[in-house]
Amino acid sequence: MEERPFPAWSWSVEQCLKEYNVKLDKGLSSYEVEKQREKYGWNELAKEKGKPLWRLVLEQFDDLLVKILLVAAFISFILAYMHGSESEESGFEAYVEPFVIVLILVLNAIVGVWQETNAEKALEALKEMQCESGKVLRDGYLVPDLPARELVPGDIVELQVGDKVPADMRVAALKTSTLRLEQSALTGEAMPVLKGTAPIFPEECELQAKENMVFAGTTVVNGTCVCIAVSTGMNTEIGKIQKQIHEASLEESDTPLKKKLDEFGSKLTTAIGLVCLVVWLINYKNFLSWDMVDGWPANLRFSFEKCTYYFKIAVALAVAAIPEGLPAVITTSLALGTRKMAQKNAIVRKLPSVETLGCTTVICSDKTGTLTTNQMSVAEFFTLGGKTTTSRIFHVEGTTYDPKDGGIVDWTCYNMDANLQVMAEICAVCNDAGIFCDGRLYRATGLPTEAALKVLVEKMGVPDAKMKNKIRESQLVANYLIDRSTVKLGCCEWWNKRSKRLATLEFDRVRKSMSIIVREPTGHNRLLVKGAVESLLERSTHLQLADGSVVPVDESCRQLLLSRNSEMSSKGLRCLGLAYKDELGEFSDYYSENHPAHKKLLDPACYSSIESDLVFVGVVGLRDPPRDEVGKAIEDCKAAGIRVMVITGDNKSTAEAICREIQLFSDGEDIRAKSFTGKEFMALSSSQQIETLSKPGGKVFSRAEPRHKQEIVRMLKEMGEIVAMTGDGVNDAPALKLADIGIAMGVTGTEVAKEASDMVLADDNFSTIVSAVAEGRSIYNNMKAFIRYMISSNVGEVISIFLTAALGLPECMIPVQLLWVNLVTDGPPATALGFNPPDVGIMRKPPRKSDDALINSWVLFRYLIIGSYVGIATVGIFILWYTRASFMGINLVSDGHTLVELSQLRNWGECPTWSNFSVAPYMVSGSHLITFSNPCDYFTFGKVKAMTLSLSVLVAIEMFNSLNALSEDSSLLTLPPWRNPWLLVAMSVSFGLHCLILYVPFLANMFAVVPLSLNEWFLVILVSLPVILIDEILKFFGRSLRYSMKEKTA
Repeated sequence: MEERPFPAWSWSVEQCLKEYNVKLDKGLSSYEVEKQREKYGWNELAKEKGKPLWRLVLEQFDDLLVKILLVAAFISFILAYMHGSESEESGFEAYVEPFVIVLILVLNAIVGVWQETNAEKALEALKEMQCESGKVLRDGYLVPDLPARELVPGDIVELQVGDKVPADMRVAALKTSTLRLEQSALTGEAMPVLKGTAPIFPEECELQAKENMVFAGTTVVNGTCVCIAVSTGMNTEIGKIQKQIHEASLEESDTPLKKKLDEFGSKLTTAIGLVCLVVWLINYKNFLSWDMVDGWPANLRFSFEKCTYYFKIAVALAVAAIPEGLPAVITTSLALGTRKMAQKNAIVRKLPSVETLGCTTVICSDKTGTLTTNQMSVAEFFTLGGKTTTSRIFHVEGTTYDPKDGGIVDWTCYNMDANLQVMAEICAVCNDAGIFCDGRLYRATGLPTEAALKVLVEKMGVPDAKMKNKIRESQLVANYLIDRSTVKLGCCEWWNKRSKRLATLEFDRVRKSMSIIVREPTGHNRLLVKGAVESLLERSTHLQLADGSVVPVDESCRQLLLSRNSEMSSKGLRCLGLAYKDELGEFSDYYSENHPAHKKLLDPACYSSIESDLVFVGVVGLRDPPRDEVGKAIEDCKAAGIRVMVITGDNKSTAEAICREIQLFSDGEDIRAKSFTGKEFMALSSSQQIETLSKPGGKVFSRAEPRHKQEIVRMLKEMGEIVAMTGDGVNDAPALKLADIGIAMGVTGTEVAKEASDMVLADDNFSTIVSAVAEGRSIYNNMKAFIRYMISSNVGEVISIFLTAALGLPECMIPVQLLWVNLVTDGPPATALGFNPPDVGIMRKPPRKSDDALINSWVLFRYLIIGSYVGIATVGIFILWYTRASFMGINLVSDGHTLVELSQLRNWGECPTWSNFSVAPYMVSGSHLITFSNPCDYFTFGKVKAMTLSLSVLVAIEMFNSLNALSEDSSLLTLPPWRNPWLLVAMSVSFGLHCLILYVPFLANMFAVVPLSLNEWFLVILVSLPVILIDEILKFFGRSLRYSMKEKTA
């Protein structure tokens, strides 16, 4: 049951216990558990009902072009059935056409259903994040592994290091001095978060501020605590994310290409409908006649057979006008694009996203792990020099946990001075982290800051020259070991062997530091401390200089240290102070738990007094550094007209510093109107939000929650932007699902983010997105090329049928032949156009507008001209065969067929009324003679040779036309065909397939064609070639027109 949970974070622990009527040492009783379960249900994520298979299948047919084809198939089937029953034939040939159309549509539907069923796995991945069991107090007894689904609000749960949190819970008591949770997947915070028990005000605060709450799916990094379960199941933060993912999946809109094709389909439908109607009406005299009596029509005569014949021509026209091969060619082109992208480390999960990338106008990027490495590293550190007024700053290179990645700039301190030795000792020994190698990625165990300090120690080396060489040798040997997962930190090991650790004073948020007591090689005990710089300085009475001498702290020196610290913080560095203490009083001879002073170490209240009178050593500045390639990628985005917005869960100052470093903002730029926390942005009025988002340049949103990310993406989409969203955490999943293209991180990304995305980056690199955008733009250009090619071919077919009907000629091509041309012979060249090389300046042009026409008016005019030529050529050769003995010196009557007058050909339906009309048999394929018992059959099955010539001209023209489609404007002289060798291969394949149906008897019968002689082939090529010349002239005019317009605007 859904119920708004009370704000447990702003209530005291006692109030929360009272709310559930539960005691911390007893837990809920079995009766109360049942009552709570009736009210709140099981602690599990709801299973959203997926679409049933029948619905998915039906949706695939919800497309205009598909509907027209279905109607065409149905009509073809009825006509074939009627024709079969009239002529008492039941041959398969009659049903080829409807069968082929239905087969195409079924195949298309199968692909569509397969894609959709793959898409909804994000919610399953969320369920895997849920914890399976927990330690729960019930009826006064501790149940060690109660299944997590049985948890109810009010349950008392114990959490330890490594536990996954089973529900959203209020921290009631800490059993250790500190409690840290890794919740970056949920909130985007780079560091594990410290938790406490004190109430948080105000009530309406962001997720990151709820420092007394632990959330389902996050993990305990250190410490032990007791909690009160507050929200379970779908009321948890992870449950809300599932709800948002589901809502976002319902909001998914069509890709820009799909919108374009749908728009194109609706216009094409209208055009086809009109042309079909006109063709049918032009021929009304052939099936409807009457006599005029006293000025009024009488004796109406209607021929049903003729009416269905012309209706069949109209259906053929519909088949001709629809590019049936288009869906298949688009799918193939996108699949080729995904292969190219995979080679560039971008794995595409949903095919249409390839093209969507090309028109991206805004990239909303997460910071942690995408723009940065998500690996803490030391950027610089400073200590005092020879005097209290001088300081030494050391810059450190390297952005990962790999100790061999970079080093300390101008590091001449191989024989480290006393001050640097103490610094290295504190970093190495006062540290619980480790590093391991996971394949090609170095990862940290324990706290990321501590892992970064260990890497620094490795870069500093050790003061013992003999040991230094030994460590170097062991590192060389480690490169050849089979087990490469454990990373040997030789320098850290040397310091740990040298200084034996005796006790640990855990971190707490009051003193903001942690320390350890170690036994030095001299036999004396020493306290090593690290923590917040201001806090350590307050408790330091002395400073250590470079030579190891210790001097008292004065005010000027304190100010120098604080100003250096604020300077480092302003660069987005997280600063850690380092200090030590030699005079330990009662702890100077501490050895183990049996020591009389040990009881003081059990009480955290004593830690501040132990950590007083410190000797300050220096400051280390750490950060999650930006990736090296990001700056260049941001520049490329600016050049390509793509805006970048950073949306992160991290704090404002860190986010701003990183954005300046990657050049999203220039150094002196005022970013007050460009940088907001999620809460600040949501507090703006709707008009202010839109104004902010529509301003040019980059933006940064920090402390953003999942709902903020989703809201920003939704607003941008409503403004007409095409949004790409990157992310790696669970908190990013709803926005990834909602964006036009969701991009997840492959290495650091959670399964939830990957399943919600359209594309996964195998290298987690922002610059990979930019190269994928270039690939997407190239694919769109190539798609335009083959859409232009297919449309010009189809326009030609329509004009051909229209001319046939308008002139009253026998049909020069039947629907099954048109289907063959549209699907088989057009397919390979159209697919090969997908291999066109990308334009040189593809990333220097602004993104195309989502309302840009797929085919503009000039291109349409060009293809009407080309189409008109295709129509005239196919019908012309049909007329030539019937009426002329020769054409341009080529003998057309060598097969012995009878010539007729053009007027006879145009009125062939009146043939039975002609007196003394006779035709001679003629020869095909050298041996087969076509004879006629009825001379009028010469215009029906006798037209087989003329039809073959028309079909061959159509195929040949379309092959030459594919060369025209290589470029929208460039001449074949500047962009020769061999720039795309695949096109030449595809043309050969198509021609080969055409010859196959001509010269294989079974196929020749099915498609009603006959073999052609060499002379006839010569005629076909002669009639087809001018299409290249016509388009070259039109391209020349197009270029001149564009050039003159540029001149005018200049």
